[in-house]
Amino acid sequence: MRIGILGGTFDPPHLAHLHTGEVAYRQLGLDMVVFMPAGAPWQKAGRQVSDAEHRWAMTRLAVEGVDYFVADEREVHRDGWTYTADTLATFDPDAELVLILGADSARGLPTWERAEEVLSRVRLAVAPRPGTDREEVEAAVPETPIEWLDMVPIDISGTLIRERVAAGRSVRFLVRDSVWRYIVAENLYTDAADVPVA
Repeated sequence: MRIGILGGTFDPPHLAHLHTGEVAYRQLGLDMVVFMPAGAPWQKAGRQVSDAEHRWAMTRLAVEGVDYFVADEREVHRDGWTYTADTLATFDPDAELVLILGADSARGLPTWERAEEVLSRVRLAVAPRPGTDREEVEAAVPETPIEWLDMVPIDISGTLIRERVAAGRSVRFLVRDSVWRYIVAENLYTDAADVPVA
């Protein structure tokens, strides 16, 4: 079993996440791609993150109907900070794991808790990101082979989406329609009563 693991805050999960998962699935011949929202992401300490239940609900909606995408809750309901090394230990030891990261995250791998343990357990697939050169990533993990994903650049981020909602602007078609409807229904990312509906 070849499993791609695409983790993140998913606040909210958006089309760039889904495109990354699709490219990894096709390019690397994976059996499935696991979308795994972090419960208490230690690298976001001191920053406001939406309630884990909202992020988990949106992740489930984002992958719905795609047979090879799976929403995985093993981190989102874990107490305390969530570390990738701990998560990897919960997978079947016989499974081949591919850790799917954006280039900016991959560049920071040496700062991760038990980074060497993480890199010894997974293959590494990296999605290019504006502002992060391949050379920077390869220099950060010089002993680790990297599979670069051949992606269409999609300049969407959770920050962008949250800022647009807070400003009263539409985010429809930046996320799956079910996720957009959830954001509207739960009045996420804004104190305003109305979020644009078109």
